[in-house]
Amino acid sequence: MVVDLVLEGATMITIQFTDNEITELDHERFHHPHPRVQRKMEALYLKAMGMAHHEICRLSRISANTLRGYFREFLEGGVDRLKHFDSGGSTCELDSHADTLAGYFVLHPPHTVAEAAEAIERLTGIRRGETQVREFLKKIGLKRRKTGSLPAKADPKAQEEFKKTSYCPG
Repeated sequence: MVVDLVLEGATMITIQFTDNEITELDHERFHHPHPRVQRKMEALYLKAMGMAHHEICRLSRISANTLRGYFREFLEGGVDRLKHFDSGGSTCELDSHADTLAGYFVLHPPHTVAEAAEAIERLTGIRRGETQVREFLKKIGLKRRKTGSLPAKADPKAQEEFKKTSYCPG
């Protein structure tokens, strides 16, 4: 099936969908593990079926620019190119040190995020702010512990005696 479409300005580009590509688009729009790839497949499948661009955008809940991007990806490498999804997220330099830092923090738990940031800088040479350090510690599985404290004049023995004698089951 041959579909003509306008990508930029008055430039007309022709996309030819083979029967195999249409079959693959139809299958992958429901069975690919990543939902964003499913959305790409759905949009191209609808285009292969001859649907208008504005309808594809409305049904797929994407912008016209996004749809044109999907068309460009398809023209670059067909259905296989559409299957690649790059989130565009950045990687953290600390990720390469995650095992070492996790082991260190298990043996030497920091009392504050600032203390953890200082330890990270000392061990890796990488300086990060408290927000980034807090997020990194969460990512490697460390949790912030809230601890209680006894008032300075508290008598633990008197407290235990109070608990034993004044408890009334209700």
